[in-house]
Amino acid sequence: MKRKVTAFVCFLFILFVSIQTIIDIPSLFIIGKTPNENTTPAVSRNPLYLEISNEAGKYERKPQDAKVDQIWKAIPGYNGIKVNVEKSYQKMKKNGTFDKELLVYDQIKPRIHLNDLGSAPIYKGHPDKPMVTFLINVAWGNEYLEKMLPVLKKHQVKATFFLEGKWTKNNPELAKKIVKAGHEIGNHSYNHPDMSKLTKNRIAEQLTSTNSQIKETLGVTVKWFAPPSGSYRQDVVEIASSKGMGTIMWTVDTIDWRKPSPDVLINRVLSKVHNGAMILMHPTASSSRSLESLIIQLKKKGYSLGTVTDLMDETRIIN
Repeated sequence: MKRKVTAFVCFLFILFVSIQTIIDIPSLFIIGKTPNENTTPAVSRNPLYLEISNEAGKYERKPQDAKVDQIWKAIPGYNGIKVNVEKSYQKMKKNGTFDKELLVYDQIKPRIHLNDLGSAPIYKGHPDKPMVTFLINVAWGNEYLEKMLPVLKKHQVKATFFLEGKWTKNNPELAKKIVKAGHEIGNHSYNHPDMSKLTKNRIAEQLTSTNSQIKETLGVTVKWFAPPSGSYRQDVVEIASSKGMGTIMWTVDTIDWRKPSPDVLINRVLSKVHNGAMILMHPTASSSRSLESLIIQLKKKGYSLGTVTDLMDETRIIN
């Protein structure tokens, strides 16, 4: 009798496991994705879990490789995103309803990165990245720098300041103030020559001398170079690259050296700004007077503001 009872219990257990398996298999096909290994069968069949999994594809994006564009030259890559169904479910299960604002994403790296492209100038960030950067070239204009730094601090904006080597040597305290404020430092040559007309040796001297001066004064290792007046040839780009620097150009010019009124400068920028824009300015009266309003209006348009390094970063901004 005991053997019959034991056999019957075993039969019921096997039947239960078989039914559980049969139920689970269709759920995998309904979900379209294999549940996380930590997800229990009950959770994987939960209506909310199924809804998240079924909706995930609408919000996922493929990674985009860095490339050299025929017109815009080197363009950085941009991460893709994939919905993490398990983590998203954990955030939504309290309310029990699907909420796209609570989706959790995993970032997927592209195959080709900016550093894989070789020596090519950079004019802008990725066209899908809603971020812009201020390129502030410094060889003069100390009185306006002193006005611009507090505005950047007030609005928690970090910019990239390209410093002339000679200026850095002559203005160490102001240069240190820029670094202390958390801004990025770039190379803007030693004494502002037309880089396109220099010999290779002179190009190397300009870059090396400036990097050395910045390192000595500020303790900063530079990784970006902005040619004075945007003048360069391929030799300049290649020599900068050999010294660990990318060559930075721009897509939006304030033309602040012409002393435009704030309204003219701001309208000029806002009419041309775009995802990934690099905005060129100098420490001038026009830029210092326009800066706060420009920051406010760029943010209203939905742009984040960061350094060149921030803009080149592949991390996708998820709105």
